[in-house]
Amino acid sequence: MPAPVPPEAVLDLLTPGADVIVPLANGEPTAVMDAIEAGADGLKGVRVHQMHALHDRPYLHGAHGDRLTHVSYFLSHVTRPAYWDGTIDLVPNNFSEVPLLLQRCTDCTVVVAAASPPDRHGYFSLGTNADYVTSLIGRVPFFLEATPHMPRTHGANTLHHSQVVGWCESDRPLLEVPRAEARTADRAIGELVAERIPDGATIQIGIGSIAAAVLDALRGHRDLGVHTELLHDGVVDLVEAGVVTGVEKEVRRNRIAATFCLGTKRLYDWLDGNAVVEMLGVDFVNDPRVIARMKRFASVNATTEVDLIGQCASETVAGRYWSSSGGQADFARGAMYAEEGQAFIVTPSLTRDGRSRIVPTLTEGSVVTTLKNTVDHVVTEHGVAELRGRSLAERARALIAIADPSVRDDLTRGAVEKGFLR
Repeated sequence: MPAPVPPEAVLDLLTPGADVIVPLANGEPTAVMDAIEAGADGLKGVRVHQMHALHDRPYLHGAHGDRLTHVSYFLSHVTRPAYWDGTIDLVPNNFSEVPLLLQRCTDCTVVVAAASPPDRHGYFSLGTNADYVTSLIGRVPFFLEATPHMPRTHGANTLHHSQVVGWCESDRPLLEVPRAEARTADRAIGELVAERIPDGATIQIGIGSIAAAVLDALRGHRDLGVHTELLHDGVVDLVEAGVVTGVEKEVRRNRIAATFCLGTKRLYDWLDGNAVVEMLGVDFVNDPRVIARMKRFASVNATTEVDLIGQCASETVAGRYWSSSGGQADFARGAMYAEEGQAFIVTPSLTRDGRSRIVPTLTEGSVVTTLKNTVDHVVTEHGVAELRGRSLAERARALIAIADPSVRDDLTRGAVEKGFLR
């Protein structure tokens, strides 16, 4: 097995115009990226492609001009200001399609990724990540950064040392994202969603305070399965409580399928060597055709604004880009085709500053993430609006009924003005 090399060795792979693929979140190899940035004066037209970066770096803010630039596929708290300032690009996408976009629209020069140290058989594990890079194994050169803090996970995210063009070592810890505390409205939404999810269902749930509330409300359920893009601490609680077993799943039975993990050290320690979790590529996990094969599939995702015909703007706030589409539409469409499938779009009825999230017309500049034809249930703390198969007038009435009481009269007038109600 080849010996580790300094992180700077990656610079030998960065030819002019190179496209560097970096996994999202904790999949980013920090020492390797430090070396790339330190050597930026010798680069020419190198682009870094990544979703949801968690480490702030000067090149994100234009420090190296066009020698080293960033292309985002999902904005984070780090890359959001850079996008607003015009120093990075953003590519629209559904998460399931990112591997295909990278293969068709970039040169995929090299993947640089964090990994667990090699095992006695010479295999590295990408640990918390499979995401869009797993599909590139065997097709694109990989340069890895092995850290003892990365859990060794099972699934499709392992590489033999013969598939790696180089690897280095570091002792960098993983970033932690604590579980969000649920508020009163969140808990009400959680109860409304959980009571509609039957025992034996397979679930996908995002992250945040409402997701935490939904998971808490599912503690009385039995034999749930998990097939989700993001795995976080709340799922661990359900596994340890015996709620999640996966025995009724049609796809990857008895296993939890995920494409990336983000949470606390408790989650990372739980993942290490845990064969019940399979880390699989996003082009499998988020594929609506795969999701549709699972009976009683339930998808739960948040939005920022819903208009009176059910269009959900989930990637903009007040008409300004905030994130990207992620996997919301992937799972909503998959659940739509699944036998007894359900998709829930969840949101508090009001923003923190008291504005209604249910509006007659989406705010100017807002971007539709989930189409009205796909949206199934919209849930606030005031109830559930069932939209599938309903007329425009029925949709408007259902959505007004779950809006905050203080705005229902205004929404009704807006619906009349738009011609949805007469």
